[in-house]
Amino acid sequence: MTGDLPVQPQPFAPAAERLGISQRRLLAILKRLQKEGYIRRFGATLRHRNSGFSANAMAVWKVPEERIEAVGKIMSSFREVTHCYHRRPSGRWDYNLFTMIHGPGEEACRKIAERISQKTGIKEYDLLFSSRELKKTTMRYFQDD
Repeated sequence: MTGDLPVQPQPFAPAAERLGISQRRLLAILKRLQKEGYIRRFGATLRHRNSGFSANAMAVWKVPEERIEAVGKIMSSFREVTHCYHRRPSGRWDYNLFTMIHGPGEEACRKIAERISQKTGIKEYDLLFSSRELKKTTMRYFQDD
């Protein structure tokens, strides 16, 4: 079950019908697959631009290696942060923690980054604002071509 579900009172009904089973049976199967670890989670994807969050910035941070776990946890706790990744610096690029910040505008993203900086004590960072979305898809597994 990847991709969008229809926005309707019974969003699993079309899939159950395609499979020739009841919606109740489909939901039982999905719950079992999730319990057994085959399905990690069900979640909603917010299309942020349609929701008034027109700006996003990849914030890049220079964090001492021994503080990565603690700082990453703090940064991840901000509701405006949707992604938080630790990556090894390349030598020419010293940043090692990356967060995606969403806000209603660039100034809001800057203020969020300032709050994150104050809370973590990390002062060396930069914001890379998106200028254009070239591709955005949901990962799809086990799809026929």
